[in-house]
Amino acid sequence: MTSWVEVVNYVRLRHEVLEETEDWLRFRLDTGDGRTQQVSVHHLPDLDGAAWLELSSPVGRADDIDLRRLLELAGTATIGGAAVVDGLALLKHTVPLEDLSVREEFERPLALLVGRADAFEHELTEGDHY
Repeated sequence: MTSWVEVVNYVRLRHEVLEETEDWLRFRLDTGDGRTQQVSVHHLPDLDGAAWLELSSPVGRADDIDLRRLLELAGTATIGGAAVVDGLALLKHTVPLEDLSVREEFERPLALLVGRADAFEHELTEGDHY
């Protein structure tokens, strides 16, 4: 069984952590070609008490991008869905923590989500703000 502490330690060893609280952390990943992408991981309890991880990565400010195009792009992604939270357009994905293999069931979805979010950000904003 994987714990939240194991996930946090895994991230700390591999990525630049920008912010951290008891149940949330935000960090930056290098996506190549001089680009980076921020990602947040939230430790969420489920209604039945099972723990979940929510991965999210910003695409741009919701007021500054074509949200319809974001939804179209998100519809082609293997994982994740589009959302707007606190004015930011995000790609989000949730995985159960209980039976999680950090390397196979956290790092792979994380890489896929961040790669897609960075590509969407590049297409929709022509920038690298997140």
